Amino acid sequence: MAERNTLVVRKRIAGIFFGALGVFFCLFCRIFIVQVISADQYQQKALNQRMRPVMIDAKRGTIYDRNGKKLAISVNTDALYAVPREIENPKELAKQLAPIIDLEEGEIFKKLTRKSSGEWLKRKLTVEQSRKIKELNAKGLSLVPRPQRFYPEGKLAAHVLGIAGVDNQGLEGLELQYDRYLKGVQGKITAERDATGREIPGGIRSYVPPEDGADLVLTIDSVIQHIAERELDRAMAETGSRQGMALIMDPNTGEILAMAIRPTFDPNNYSQYPQENRKNILVTDLYEPGSTFKIFTSAAALEEGIVKPQTQFYDPGHIVVSGHRLRCWRAGGHGSQTFTEAVENSCNPVFAQLGMDLGPERFHKYLQAFGFGQKTGIDFPGEAQGTLASPSREAQGWLVRWANIGFGQGVSVTPIQLLTAAAAIANGGKLVKPYLVREIRKDKEVIKKFQPEVVREVLSESTAKQLRQILRSVVENGSGSRADLPGYSIGGKTGTGQIAEGGGYSSTKVNASFLGFGPSETPKLLGLVVLREPQTAITYGGTLAAPPLARILADSFAHLGVAPQLEKKEEEDSLVTVPNVRNYPPGEAQQLLLSQGLTFQLEGAGKMVTEQNPKPGVRVKKGTKVIIYCGRAELDNKGDGLVTVPPLEKMTVRDVANTLSLLGLKLEIEGSGIAVRQAPAAGQRVKPGTTVRVFFELPVREGRES
Repeated sequence: MAERNTLVVRKRIAGIFFGALGVFFCLFCRIFIVQVISADQYQQKALNQRMRPVMIDAKRGTIYDRNGKKLAISVNTDALYAVPREIENPKELAKQLAPIIDLEEGEIFKKLTRKSSGEWLKRKLTVEQSRKIKELNAKGLSLVPRPQRFYPEGKLAAHVLGIAGVDNQGLEGLELQYDRYLKGVQGKITAERDATGREIPGGIRSYVPPEDGADLVLTIDSVIQHIAERELDRAMAETGSRQGMALIMDPNTGEILAMAIRPTFDPNNYSQYPQENRKNILVTDLYEPGSTFKIFTSAAALEEGIVKPQTQFYDPGHIVVSGHRLRCWRAGGHGSQTFTEAVENSCNPVFAQLGMDLGPERFHKYLQAFGFGQKTGIDFPGEAQGTLASPSREAQGWLVRWANIGFGQGVSVTPIQLLTAAAAIANGGKLVKPYLVREIRKDKEVIKKFQPEVVREVLSESTAKQLRQILRSVVENGSGSRADLPGYSIGGKTGTGQIAEGGGYSSTKVNASFLGFGPSETPKLLGLVVLREPQTAITYGGTLAAPPLARILADSFAHLGVAPQLEKKEEEDSLVTVPNVRNYPPGEAQQLLLSQGLTFQLEGAGKMVTEQNPKPGVRVKKGTKVIIYCGRAELDNKGDGLVTVPPLEKMTVRDVANTLSLLGLKLEIEGSGIAVRQAPAAGQRVKPGTTVRVFFELPVREGRES
């Protein structure tokens, strides 16, 4: 029994021995691994624990306009950095720092007592703040130079540039879009510290310099940008609009020369402005373009051969589509008119008819080709793609929808999308991609260059030229008269789009816009002005938006050296050209006529001239009476139900027919050529429907063979 117990004890001792031996072997192996095999690795970890890096931001690259003007730069400012474990009296230090760096004492104290290796207390100090902090001579505080963004031109092009944050990162605009180029590579200062976080005297210290970011050269011209912003400010003050936009492009390349938005903000102090002020609504927001969209209905109809400039239409004031009455903006309509005149008059029923004649499939194909319903690809963050209805004929009300789209309702676009599409008309039929950056440079060397990019061909060159001539006529003879510039042939289209609201359209809120280009034969500039919700009695785009765009184009032409075309000397001093006073308030129209040596007769009581006789461009003798019609041309303020027979001499048959049609009078033609006399005589009061007999004769040319 005793031997058996002894054997058990020996086995237990042996087990304990071998177990202990195994434990010691494992410990030995572990020590061998740590001390020999992984020695370098653990030494590096220990070093990393002692080495506390402080990151140094690189300077962001400079942003230049196309002519080398600096729009965004980086400047070094001191930042305040604290090592909490080195602070001897955090409460007292917090009390001293609070009035210097404009922070709450409690907030500073909280940062000074955190268990961390370091805390940023203030990232952007003034020179005076840095001086006062140095005077404290407080242990544990460091002033670290850090680059900060500065915009030397203040608010200029703020929505294009965007903003950069306190950590030197791009937050909005081009600062965000090109952040990977602009931000550069961080550097760092590393110092060896003990377990308590204090710097070890004579310890290891290293410095890795930062690598500055690349520079951007924009397509923006700061002079044209300034002109656009100046005129937009003026338009906002005159109209009381809620928002305003101006966009200028080189239609041949797609380069954006100016991009102005109101209200605006100062990127140097962006936190002091509402966040919505920083939104680039030219790229991110949608709106219904209204009559400016008729440009693209016209383009499709001309290209398909559905209309020609002289195709005749009759507008009774409305068109009925699937039981829905779509009205013309002018009560009573425009009567007999050519297609060119329909564009001049911005006649809704004509464009509704063209939308139906094209059909959803063809119309949709052209609108897609112009880029509607898709992003333009501009190099800017947050671009919206717009909305475009499906061409399906199965959806309820499809015919009415496409009739509405014909005159600019039921389709949503961004301003940059609309202007990009219009560039295809201005440049001869090619859709170009818009862009804001021309070059990226590093150490004065170009590392990336952006070239004009043609996306696709939308129209034939002949159709584009024909449409430019029609749009020139809109300014010469139609609703865009207030965009006309002496010496420059401006073409364009007005727009007064109702704002969608509550499932329908507001009866009071509109977007007044004008899209124009010049010179019309070979356009150098293309522009768009949109005024949202103007607070004026007259809200037409031709009245409110055309003048600011005209002023922008005039000063921009002068800046770019685009010389005006000298007008031909009048051959006969006794003759003057009748100016276009459509879309003018009656008082201004009368002053303009008097300045040309003409007299006038006012018909109607509206707030704006809607028609005139003789037509714009007609050569007449000084002293000729021009009848200007305000509001409804067929009514006047005498209340007797009669209309005044207009003077018709020196007018063509077509002009006479159109003039009488506007007044509800019938025409009896005698002869051909130019009107020489009429019956009843001009100025007589007659009933609507009365026939006016007009005698025409061919002009006699000297030396003409018989």
